[in-house]
Amino acid sequence: MVQTYQVPELAIFPETARIDDRGHLTVGGCDVSSLAMEYGTPLYIFDEATLRNRCSEYRREFCSRYPSVQVLYASKAYLNRALAVLFEEEGLGLDVVSGGEFGIARSVGFPASRVHFHGNNKSAGEIDQAVAAGIGRIIIDNFHELGLVEASASKAGKVQEVMLRLSPGVDAHTHGHTTTGIVDSKFGFPIVTGQAEEALRKALASSHLDLIGLHTHLGSPIYEMEPYQEAIGIVLEFAARMRDRHGFEIREFSPGGGFAIQYTVDKPAPCTGEYAEVISGAIKEGCQHHGLPLPRLVIEPGRSIVGRAGVALYSVGATKDIPSVRKYVSLDGGMADNIRPAIYGSRYEALVANKALAKKEERVTLAGKYCESGDILIKDIDLPPLSPMDIVAIPASGAYCLSMASNYNASLRPPILLLKEGKARLIRRRETVEDLTRCDVV
Repeated sequence: MVQTYQVPELAIFPETARIDDRGHLTVGGCDVSSLAMEYGTPLYIFDEATLRNRCSEYRREFCSRYPSVQVLYASKAYLNRALAVLFEEEGLGLDVVSGGEFGIARSVGFPASRVHFHGNNKSAGEIDQAVAAGIGRIIIDNFHELGLVEASASKAGKVQEVMLRLSPGVDAHTHGHTTTGIVDSKFGFPIVTGQAEEALRKALASSHLDLIGLHTHLGSPIYEMEPYQEAIGIVLEFAARMRDRHGFEIREFSPGGGFAIQYTVDKPAPCTGEYAEVISGAIKEGCQHHGLPLPRLVIEPGRSIVGRAGVALYSVGATKDIPSVRKYVSLDGGMADNIRPAIYGSRYEALVANKALAKKEERVTLAGKYCESGDILIKDIDLPPLSPMDIVAIPASGAYCLSMASNYNASLRPPILLLKEGKARLIRRRETVEDLTRCDVV
């Protein structure tokens, strides 16, 4: 019988993560170091059990507290064809923000009726394709888009179901680059300026738009509950005023997503049940106060479904030790596959996958390989002594790392494996130089 060992960092890794008696990190029953040797690094792995468990957890926690719920996966966190199939199997819909994301969904036959289309500058072509495909909802973000969607539906001879994205003027206390619910935001119709009411009036007057609900999104990641309560109260008060002034009936309501995950040992995130309790309770309370029927609740988790499920694997290369200053250990990836530390100041943990039980005797800075001084994955972390070809595993890497990846320095985006019960399935191969030059015209 193989003994397993626990370390604090495992709380951030996928649910199936273990450390075996050799001191090796395993995920989904697979030895992570062996996968790195077989497929090369950088390498991203996803644990299928964690993905499916998170999907079912959102359905269970919200549906047990609220009568009608639709869970949409926020595709911008990361989507590829294999994951789209998995989410469809788990009964989720999709929140997409581009024709490309919608195209990935369509390529595997994902039901268009379970897709909602977001974004602050959808093109006429994207809207036409969505309407023609029978997309479930278009979330209208501005007056320009209101006209485009109406024209597209008219041309197609359809009545398109839409929601209005509102800006409630609530600060979610997250990073400035990911705060979206304040008045000074590129997203949504502000309520306080009267523009939200004007948009609602125009949508109700259109014979080709069916305004079924209201949407708001405060940003991400949100660790506090109060912003959700405040925003829900503001939007439902607006809905009640619009009922009284214009006869508007709110049939669907979405407070968006933004649910946080744990990135470091010292900063846990609220559990799904906490979000479900606060959001469900705030909607029930607001509807009762204003005499509104309970609308269908639409939630949009993204990071909190794929974040913990994903792990980034790197090989150790060069070391630069500056006495009394800092010791840099360079990895073979960096800002091209994970730009979050560079643009958000995001903090991660790490384990040495082939030395997971070794004593942490050195403080090092894990540097990327790209030609930017800001290409630092983790600054000042305590790890065991590192040697070339050791495998460094960075958890909580499933969200936004891959979707924001680039070919900076003509790098090749990494392969991705889906792990389950001791087996690894390749769901995206490593790019090649031929891929880099395929679109070039000489």
